[in-house]
Amino acid sequence: MSRIGKIPVKVPSGVKVSFADSVMTVEGPRGKLTQGYHPVIVFEAKEGEVAVSRANEEKQTRAFHGLYRNLLNNMVIGVSSGFTKALVITGVGYRAEVQGKLLVMNLGYSSEIYVGIPDDLTVSADAGGKVTVGGIDKQRVGEFAAQIRKLRLPEPYKGKGIRYENEQIRRKVGKSGVK
Repeated sequence: MSRIGKIPVKVPSGVKVSFADSVMTVEGPRGKLTQGYHPVIVFEAKEGEVAVSRANEEKQTRAFHGLYRNLLNNMVIGVSSGFTKALVITGVGYRAEVQGKLLVMNLGYSSEIYVGIPDDLTVSADAGGKVTVGGIDKQRVGEFAAQIRKLRLPEPYKGKGIRYENEQIRRKVGKSGVK
C-alpha cells in the first residue's frame, strides 16, 4: 500500500469537499479549486477527513493513489490557508515593485522588465528586495515564482540575481592571483 496514499486527508471546518464525474471540488474561505482524477481511485468522505483508496494493484494505479491524495491535500490547504513563495533579489540597483497588475523589475539589464500578475495570484514587493507570491493553487504559485526567478538566475561568484528565500547558492572563489 502507498505510504502517502493511505494517510487520510484532514478537512478543516469551513472546507467542503465533493467528488462527482471524476472531478474533485474543494471549496473554502479563500476560494474554490477543481481537479479531474482517474476513476481507479476511490475517495471516501468521513467526518473531518477523506480516505483515498484504489481499485487494483497495477503499477500506474499505485502511482495515482499517492498523487491524487497529495493533490487533494494541497487543494484543502490552499482553500483554507493558501500558499506563499518568497523570492529575494540580490544585487546593486536590483529592485522590484508592484504597479497595479504588473510587477516591474530592474535587474541590471538596459531596460525594466514588466511581468503581468495573474488574476488568481497576489504579489507583493518590499524595499528590501523581497518579492512574495501567494495564492490558493500550489502549482500556480510555484510556477509563477519560477518564471520570476528565471529572469535573472543567481550567479555563483557574487551571488547576484533572484533566488528563493530558503535557497543556498554555492559560491565559487573566482580568479586567483597565482603567478
